[in-house]
Amino acid sequence: MDLTLANEFYRKMLLIRRFEEKCVELYSKEKIRGFLHLYIGEEAIAVGLMHALSPEDAVFATYREHGQALARGIDPKKIMAEMYGKVEGCSRGRGGSMHLFDAETRFYGGSAIVAGGLPLAVGMALSDKMMNRNRVTVCIFGDGAVAEGEFHESLNLAALWHLPVLFVCENNLYAMGTALKFTESETNISLKAASYRIHSQQVDGMDVEAVSKSVQQAVSEIRLGNGPMFFEYLTYRFRAHSMFDAELYRDKAEVEEWKKKDPLILLHQRWKDININKYETEIADIIDEAVTFAENGTLESIEDLEKFLYSDEVAQ
Repeated sequence: MDLTLANEFYRKMLLIRRFEEKCVELYSKEKIRGFLHLYIGEEAIAVGLMHALSPEDAVFATYREHGQALARGIDPKKIMAEMYGKVEGCSRGRGGSMHLFDAETRFYGGSAIVAGGLPLAVGMALSDKMMNRNRVTVCIFGDGAVAEGEFHESLNLAALWHLPVLFVCENNLYAMGTALKFTESETNISLKAASYRIHSQQVDGMDVEAVSKSVQQAVSEIRLGNGPMFFEYLTYRFRAHSMFDAELYRDKAEVEEWKKKDPLILLHQRWKDININKYETEIADIIDEAVTFAENGTLESIEDLEKFLYSDEVAQ
């Protein structure tokens, strides 16, 4: 990795960090409603991952997807408008924080269902294989999804059918609020994937360069027909599971220890010539524009509330 790429990675991670910090502020002011799950601390995975993909590849994400959406290239203004529930949002204001969607960038979720993206990703990859399209489908999920049946069913079918899919597990150790050691007899999740004869490995998810290299290698192999592949990225969310989480399940000292592995700090320590001040100023302007865009957006009219429904039947 050269300095140009290091700057690009730092800027994108900083955009995610500052965007989400602004979301916390707006949530406290009740500008953003509903659930809000923050990606702070995990930025290296989204940025390293998306850098290695092509525009034709598909991405399925979780409800903690703001960082992934930003890294994929969705306009921050559209994301913020979606947070506000405005029609100008990437999901027309109907999805909110947990359901960011953008067909132009082939970003197919946010999904609020734990492990819900796994079978969808398998279906997309199967379609690409049957149509002889040289695409990769990426499915991102957390360690909590490993306890769901869809995890095992999806990995099994992907392996049986040799599908062009990359499974990305963001293992932040606590799922919603229970330590992995209390929910899984085998805490090395990559070994579970290996049991399905899928190439799998653990990677440092706090190191954006390590993430990018691993995905580049995986995508190259998958395009050659050597998929599926599985990466378990070891990471840590610095904030609670959601804005409603009292966070009583982990020690504050542990959180502070993990903050020493902050992906932004680690990258700057490696590349001291990164112009932090320049990016802080630039990103502050981007976020201000996004907030202004969302504030001036349009709430959906009552007349359009039934738009996009697939049935005219009225429930009795």
